[in-house]
Amino acid sequence: MEPEGHGTGRRFRVGMWVGAVCLLVLLLLGAALISGCASLGARAEGERLTRMQQSPEWHDEQFHNAQPQWKDIGSALLKAFESVPGETPDAPVPVVRGDGTRFQTPPPSGLRITWFGHASTLIEIDGVKVLTDPIWSDRASPMAWAGPARWYAPPVALHDLPTIDAVLISHDHYDHLDRATVEAMKAWKTVFVVPLGIGAHLARWGVPEARIIELDWWQSARVGGVDIVSTPARHASGRISTGSDITLWSGFALIGPAHRAYYSGDTGLLPALNDIGARLGPFDVALIDAGQYNANWPDAHLGPEQAVEAQRMVGAKVLIPVHWALFKLARHSWTEPVERVLAAARCRGTVVMTPRPGESVEPAREPLQATPMWWPAIAWNDAKAAPIVSTRSGDPSSRVESRGCLTAAR
Repeated sequence: MEPEGHGTGRRFRVGMWVGAVCLLVLLLLGAALISGCASLGARAEGERLTRMQQSPEWHDEQFHNAQPQWKDIGSALLKAFESVPGETPDAPVPVVRGDGTRFQTPPPSGLRITWFGHASTLIEIDGVKVLTDPIWSDRASPMAWAGPARWYAPPVALHDLPTIDAVLISHDHYDHLDRATVEAMKAWKTVFVVPLGIGAHLARWGVPEARIIELDWWQSARVGGVDIVSTPARHASGRISTGSDITLWSGFALIGPAHRAYYSGDTGLLPALNDIGARLGPFDVALIDAGQYNANWPDAHLGPEQAVEAQRMVGAKVLIPVHWALFKLARHSWTEPVERVLAAARCRGTVVMTPRPGESVEPAREPLQATPMWWPAIAWNDAKAAPIVSTRSGDPSSRVESRGCLTAAR
């Protein structure tokens, strides 16, 4: 039983944190409106809105997950401003830099992955070049002077990238949809393949409507000889002033004549991962959300162990963990995601590649090239000390069962 007054004190502290965070959000919103409201994007109207309203995921004036997300906002806020040892690098992150000349030669295997940090990745697949969630700005924020700052400059400049056939945007959070990067690309001939509603942001920023393709889950677009399929995810959307969940979120499957690749976008664990594998797999490689997680919101991101489980569910031969090593967006050491992915992969006997930011790898080559550890050995919490376990239904009592040694320490 809680000591008398203990619950009241805790509620008071939570209330103070909630008030402080609300005030901070209002201040940031006001600053954003003053310094650059265009970064917030635009609401869908007309035919675009009609398409959204016809989606099975749309009801009550917003998009919904098939499985709701559980969040303990009070507990998260109580620790929101506490620091964690090693949460940001204390030395330069090893980065592979270049002027893009390597991209002039097609990959011998037909499939090459170049990870630029976080979720920005160039996928060269069967002659088609696809860029995922590009962010080349200094911050993941609507403002140039505040918000999460990147730890290193982009490994390859935008103007040194090869001709991009398609840019994929998984959802409209600032670490995935960056206004300045999109505006730098608006004169390109690339098409933007995005979930429903995000086209309104792109159009406001100057991207021609003819180069915007909006998809609902399971819908597809053909670019070159590759089919790009929007896949279900369990997440959220919103850019502060434009509301919450009024644009869709998704992953993507790339289906080429010889190779298949999967990008999860941001997602929690969901049964549809099995459907993705059954309908669109098996995949040569899966780029899966493995970082920026928290036990108080375990349904928003997979986390390391569940990223390995997602690899199994979609039927991928190789896992490349993404959504880490560029921004601090959660309370864990910056190397923890990759350490825990590798620990879980050893338990499951699965193959993981961990390229440095800017490094190109070919996961379909035989024999498979190993990627050595390039990050520092610093303290991190394993799955036993800090488990990330999704719910089945958004109810905290409906935890997903752990699978063998996935929850064991290294």
